[in-house]
Order: sequence, then structure tokens, then C-alpha cells
Amino acid sequence: MSRVKLLRYLANLGYGSRREVLGLFADGHVADAAGETLYGDDVRAHDDIRIDGEALDPAPGLLLMLNKPTGYTCSTKDKGRLIYDLLPRRFRHRDPLVSPVGRLDRDTSGLLLMTDDGTLLHRIIAPKSKLPKIYRAHLASDLRGDEGAIFASGTLMLEGEQTLLLPAELEVLGPRDARLTLHEGRYHQVRRMFVAVGNHVEALHRERIGGLELGGLPEGEWRLLGDDERVRLFAQ
Repeated sequence: MSRVKLLRYLANLGYGSRREVLGLFADGHVADAAGETLYGDDVRAHDDIRIDGEALDPAPGLLLMLNKPTGYTCSTKDKGRLIYDLLPRRFRHRDPLVSPVGRLDRDTSGLLLMTDDGTLLHRIIAPKSKLPKIYRAHLASDLRGDEGAIFASGTLMLEGEQTLLLPAELEVLGPRDARLTLHEGRYHQVRRMFVAVGNHVEALHRERIGGLELGGLPEGEWRLLGDDERVRLFAQ
């Protein structure tokens, strides 16, 4: 990574306001990897900076995977529990913000990507990307048997909309359980699709986006994604 002036850089990483970060320098909390004290107008590379001997939080351009539990909102300001409560406190103060890539509603769990890279975010959510998103749904009533054909037809239109849905694939897992693969991301799409066929989603979990799956990531936990996983995300 390129070398940067430290005062603004640390403030943008969420370590405090400029005044607070100046205090870190004044009190000798900031040093390089060799232990030499650093100051706000010094220039260093990200990996050469330490605060109280600890490496910095991830550099700008991060991409992380969160296993979102139900009961958490994808917001910085809503009341109640927020996804940022599951991340290091500084992450909600970074500039640019570490933002969710698309959203999962409060009652939906599973794979949520987050990034501070606006270009990457828009590449993932852009309609032309058509990255598959796979959900597991538990329903209030038994499946009728014709839902798969309806969802795959490309002729279904949701209430209040004027464009047809792209074809989606339904895999029946049980009388009231199904796996649904979408290639677009409309508001509450899975729930509204089942309403359109006379059913109701009682529980919804996202298992996969593109080539990425949650794997063994525990609920409520997160991890950074490496370059190989970024490539896998877009491998369909």
C-alpha cells in the first residue's frame, strides 16, 4: 500500500476525531513496527504503523463476510440492535463507511457482505452482474407443487411493480422448506414471491452470494475476505 500522512489516515480509520488522534500522537501511542514514535505529519505505509504495539485495523478497500443473526438491522442509525454492534466499534466511524452490500431485513439471517470500496459494492449489486443469491426459506403452509414452475417462468410480477422478475430456481427441501436462487435483488423479494403464490415466509436465511458460502462461520461472527475469495465471488 502507498505511504500516507498519519493524522488524517488514522482519523479516517475510525481511531477518533482529528483532535482525539492528535492526543494519541502526543501521548506516544503511535509508533512504527520498529518501535519508533510517530507523529501526525509523518508518512508511513499501513503495515508499518502500530498503536500501543498493535497492528492497525484493516486498510481501506476491505471486504468482509458477516453471518448476520436475526434481530439485527442493516443500518447505522435505527433503534435496536444494528449489524455494527457485531463489528469492531471503530468500523462504524470509518470514512468511507464500511457499508452492507445490499441488505438483509431484521428477520433474515445469513451471509452479508460489507465493504468500504464503493466501486466494488456497485459491481456486486449491479443488475448486470446477476450474481446468484441463494436463500433457504421455511414457510407457514405446505408448498402446492407449482411454485417452482411459476418462479422459473419469468412471467411473475410482484405487487406494486411494473417489471417482470427474472427466472428463479426453487429446490423443494420438505413440505414447508425450500431453497430459492435469485439473480437480482429487489426489496424483500423472497418474501414477496411467496406471498404472490399464497404463502408466507416464517424464517429466511441467505446461504450464498455468487461463489461465496458462509461455510463454518459462526452466527454473529465476521471475517475478512482475501483476494482469492474476491475472485470466487464473481465465479459463477
